[in-house]
Amino acid sequence: MFRAQWMFELAPGVSSSGLEPLPCRASSREPGLKSVDARGKQEIAKEEKAKELFLKAVEEERNGALYEAIKFYRLAMQLVPDIEFKITYTRSPDADGVGKRCVEDSKEDDKMADLLTDFQQQLTLQESSVKLCQPEVYVNQTHISALPMEVLMYIFRWVVSSDLDLRSLEQLSLVCRGFYICARDPEIWHQVCLKIWGRSCNKLVPYASWRDMFLERPRVRFDGVYVSKTKYIRQGEQSLDGFYRAWHQVEYYRYLRFFPDGQVMMLTTPEDPQSIVPRLRTKNTRTDAILLGHYRLSQETDNQTKVFAVIMKKKEEKPVDYHKYRYFRRVPAQETDHSFHVGLQLCSSGRQRFNKLVWIHHSCHITCRSTGETAVTTFDIDKMYTPLFFARVKSFTAYSEKPL
Repeated sequence: MFRAQWMFELAPGVSSSGLEPLPCRASSREPGLKSVDARGKQEIAKEEKAKELFLKAVEEERNGALYEAIKFYRLAMQLVPDIEFKITYTRSPDADGVGKRCVEDSKEDDKMADLLTDFQQQLTLQESSVKLCQPEVYVNQTHISALPMEVLMYIFRWVVSSDLDLRSLEQLSLVCRGFYICARDPEIWHQVCLKIWGRSCNKLVPYASWRDMFLERPRVRFDGVYVSKTKYIRQGEQSLDGFYRAWHQVEYYRYLRFFPDGQVMMLTTPEDPQSIVPRLRTKNTRTDAILLGHYRLSQETDNQTKVFAVIMKKKEEKPVDYHKYRYFRRVPAQETDHSFHVGLQLCSSGRQRFNKLVWIHHSCHITCRSTGETAVTTFDIDKMYTPLFFARVKSFTAYSEKPL
């Protein structure tokens, strides 16, 4: 009612009482216009005050003072009920904690989108003799920035190493802007891609860079092992008196370790990962039951990446004891070679990428050396072939044996 009466009083040609019409003269309109301007200024001042209170409430809420924030929110909304929709935020109001994102200008977004170009421009404009980094504190010893660019890049190749430890390279890029530029060197990432996919990665399309290809294209991981655990219950023999039959719970693990040079190790054992994983660091392990071989990646037409491997037991030449068969003729045993053909499908599970291998094929090939005949036994892929999941092992990349 008050708002309707107020609007009626502001109408031209109506007195404050609303009963007697006023003469419509130019001189009578001037005081009304002045009052409207005064009221508009009051509304603007009220809105500014409400904005100030609302932003103060937002700041208190970020600092954890919820009761103070509620008080300022209430005061702001009493002045202007829809003040929340009249504020242009420089920071997203509904973001919490570390996840708050700044809403920046389009120029700033473009600048941050190409951070590498921005760093290169900054280093170019600093001095005529460009240095990748500057010492933060003065030291008497020679700083790493004094090294030539070729030596620095050689150090970065040692960081990546022949094990393709790209995680350490990314951590090294966080030191400074100069190291960030060195860690984005396309030649390093190109060599990494060549080691993983070989000649099939000559074309960069559809990826924007070699680093994007490494991050996006399906691949096996080298900084850990793929592990699967299988459990089943097996019926035992009947007791001598025939009153009961024992049941056994069988539990074993399968380990699969890939290397950048195309070799792979496989081990099936009942021992737990804590005792087995340290032995899988190098290919020169002394574990007897381990199988060694080679693998290759195959990109199918249905956009599924598969891993095919041929593995066999390590060959150990035993010396022949001629004295044992000195007085009788030895019947030579038929020598055979056993190899296992494995097919796995590479998948992603959860937040990690390329961390799951699903069995699609497993067969045993027995080849007679004398005749060359081969007998193939194919195993049925059932519930005993549980998927292998990747587990990162820090000790595998603890030190480098040779550079990239």
